[in-house]
Amino acid sequence: MVFTKDIWITPFQLNRTLHIYMPDTIYKEERLPVLYMFDGHNLFFDDVATYGKCWGIKDYLDQNDGRIIVVGIECNHNGDQRLNEFTPYDFYEEEWGYVSQRGRLLIDWMIHELKPYIDTNYPTNPSRDYTYVGGSSMGGTMSLYMAMHHSDMYSKFICVSPHIYPMYKKFREDFDCKILPDTQIYISWGGYEYPTHHIFAMVTDQNLQIIRALLKKEGVDVIPHVFKNDNHSESAWQKELPVWMKECHIVK
Repeated sequence: MVFTKDIWITPFQLNRTLHIYMPDTIYKEERLPVLYMFDGHNLFFDDVATYGKCWGIKDYLDQNDGRIIVVGIECNHNGDQRLNEFTPYDFYEEEWGYVSQRGRLLIDWMIHELKPYIDTNYPTNPSRDYTYVGGSSMGGTMSLYMAMHHSDMYSKFICVSPHIYPMYKKFREDFDCKILPDTQIYISWGGYEYPTHHIFAMVTDQNLQIIRALLKKEGVDVIPHVFKNDNHSESAWQKELPVWMKECHIVK
């Protein structure tokens, strides 16, 4: 089942919608893992997805007996506010201009308000080992930052097509961070996400440098995937869904 719930985001002083998936049947005393995801409106149903195409997560989990709760946080649809709320660093990009980060405020809210709320009201296993986070594009960027700084709260990070290159140097400068052992990080990118082969090559090199830095952390497992024929879209991410669901052992 999927249902929506309005919640107050204290640092932004705004109401926001959560899109929550749960198995149709919960067994007595069962406690489920939780996957927190960005852009929750794009996860489950085409009719509410921004571009009319969702990831198909509900159908996939229903078909594979996914014993997990997925909490999707809807983005801010006002102007460019999604960019501000979903970036952990200030950055400049020609298409968008200067973008000021508000993502760290959102992350703090997720840790200190959202997670306690979900753990109090739903049948979760609240431990780090059963708490995950993921997203695509800027949501993937946020997930990567959270892997670097909040592995004490989450153990698996799904970074699908993260938008890294305008803030690559800031990521690199931040890599003296402590990441706990038994942390798993999935990172992917597609060959047709970028307008030129040159940019694709540059992004690939940057992603590989980040992956190498992560692999130097003791006990950190990194799962990279390049999908050479895929673009930056929900359709591509739906095709990718079974890969990270299985490789990260979110479904059997």
